[in-house]
Amino acid sequence: MATRANSCHSTLWLPTVVWSIISLLVLLLFTRAQATRLYSSEDPLTILTSDTLKETLHNSSAAWLVQFYSSWCGHCIQYSPTWKALAGDVKDWEQAIRIGVLDCAHEKNFDICKEFGIHFYPTFRYFKARSNTFDVGKTYRGPDRELQTVRQLMVNFLQNHTRENWPIGCPQLEPSRSEDILPLLDQKSEQYTAVIVEDEDSYVGREVILDLMVYEGLRVTRALSSDTALMTKLGITTVPSTYLLHPNGTHALMDVQKRLRFFFSSFLKLLPGVHRKKAVSAHDPVHAGNREHGTTEMWKEFDKSKVYMVDLESGLHYLLRVELASHQTLEGEELKTFKDFATVVAKLFPGRPSVVKLLETLLEWLVSLPLERIPYDAILDLVNNKMSISGMYLSDRLQWVGCQGSRPELRGYPCSLWTLFHTLTVQAALRPDALANTGLEDDPLAVLQTMRRYIGTFFGCQECGRHFEEMAKESLSQVRSLDQAVLWLWSRHNQVNNRLSGALSEDPRFPKTQWPTPDLCPACHEEKDGLHVWNEERVLSFLKQHYASPNISPRYTSSSSLEAGGGAEPALPGNQAPPPASNQDGPWKGNPPAPNALPTEEKQQQALGRSGEAVVSVHKETRPGMSFLGLGFSSVDMSLCVLLYVSSCVFLMLMFFFFRMRSKRWKVRHNHKPYV
Repeated sequence: MATRANSCHSTLWLPTVVWSIISLLVLLLFTRAQATRLYSSEDPLTILTSDTLKETLHNSSAAWLVQFYSSWCGHCIQYSPTWKALAGDVKDWEQAIRIGVLDCAHEKNFDICKEFGIHFYPTFRYFKARSNTFDVGKTYRGPDRELQTVRQLMVNFLQNHTRENWPIGCPQLEPSRSEDILPLLDQKSEQYTAVIVEDEDSYVGREVILDLMVYEGLRVTRALSSDTALMTKLGITTVPSTYLLHPNGTHALMDVQKRLRFFFSSFLKLLPGVHRKKAVSAHDPVHAGNREHGTTEMWKEFDKSKVYMVDLESGLHYLLRVELASHQTLEGEELKTFKDFATVVAKLFPGRPSVVKLLETLLEWLVSLPLERIPYDAILDLVNNKMSISGMYLSDRLQWVGCQGSRPELRGYPCSLWTLFHTLTVQAALRPDALANTGLEDDPLAVLQTMRRYIGTFFGCQECGRHFEEMAKESLSQVRSLDQAVLWLWSRHNQVNNRLSGALSEDPRFPKTQWPTPDLCPACHEEKDGLHVWNEERVLSFLKQHYASPNISPRYTSSSSLEAGGGAEPALPGNQAPPPASNQDGPWKGNPPAPNALPTEEKQQQALGRSGEAVVSVHKETRPGMSFLGLGFSSVDMSLCVLLYVSSCVFLMLMFFFFRMRSKRWKVRHNHKPYV
């Protein structure tokens, strides 16, 4: 019996052990799989290996801070978000000091970690710049590994360099004295000079200097509050403060809402003429143009706190007349995507009546057609209003105001598309019943999913579409409300700005910063543990105000009276561009010239585009429709009416003959009774 009991006990015990071992192996494999994704090429840091570590550190022009970690180390896994955040926070410091990682758990890196004496994980090592000899680095042994502490230690490490091994691209971090700064007052210069006055133990000045090292048009230095002569002369009573010397010789204390590093850096980056350093030569920002083709686009003054209707309308024009034209026929998913897009835009676009009427007519037409395939030319004919429906018009001029770039190939349509979808998400949140009875109601993802499908189907930049799809797959499913949809699009737009900052596609006049900037929304920005954080409640409030209808400026749009007849917009005589508007009535002063009053030659120039504007038009030969009884009915409308009239007449005649024959047959049947 004892043997049988032991046998039964073993039988029960073995499966338990087996399952425990399997569970442990699965857990280890899962942890390993998670660990291999700790850092990737998408992170703003350098992934080092045994093949690249020594080569990278030897005689490097910049200092290095390298984390030696193990992919199976639980603390390393938990700390990885902080390390990524640190790397992103000091991304602009890379000419002075760079962030790297090396995985000691990778079999390939066993020997190099042993050679560098790595025993515990994570281990932080500092490596000085311009070192020609082998160096295992200096280990940071402090218990505090918070982001702000490590960032300040990076500053201290930089200042420990000597003149001989000072990083090549690193500016001087030592404080300036009053005798160095005061002679600069009232002196003209080719750049701004910003003086950050702070206490001796403050890191704000040095961090701002490093933040601005990749920008030109500005020199940043620091001074100490103990320099009483400087404090008195500049009238500074509170520190930290920034005193700004302008290129024209004027100078004043810089007014910022919060005395934090992020506010100082953001304000200085947005100064006119201050932009990220580029290898290519800068173009004239005021008269930017494609000189190769001999065209020049006049700069339009604008208020960055406004959204401009002309940007939204130009984006719709390019989308409907240019981008969509690459698809000769819409069918299947393409047609469904375009119908959903037309639905969202027609119901939510806060545009002028003429544009809204065109969008609503387009939607009604798409919904009423029981076709599985629609040729693009049919859509274009409706967008161009070939039927001459009264009060329906979308300008075919492509001009940018808030989305204008310093060169024609910068910003423009991508900027307007972002602006359009930001506007639509906000309008959906402000008017939750706007999509009622469309099949998209009660769906907080309606606008975002439509945007996602449109970008994946029609947007010309495939790489951009791939990146947007990756962002959507990652977190779009977490959106549960219309307000969250507004914030999701805003945060992903900032994510894109961060990724493209410093890229060739960045406009030097409009650097890709985190938006809204502190000058637009000071309450949106806060600082926690030395790191900039967003107050999302204030951000949401700002977005709802910024993209609301009252904040959309009609400046630079054509006069609404021009669009009532659905005709083309008139040009000014010759090649003269409209003067910038000083109010919200558009560029025309007084009554605009009638289209028929223009000479034939000027009408041709109007169709080809005017100097001073970037024009993309899709023109086909059109024949003006006829208006009947002043009601706006076209010849097509009247033809349909005649067809229906003839059809009705034929139908009535057939019914008449049918009942007449039936009546005769009935009479014959009842008049010939059989004889009894």
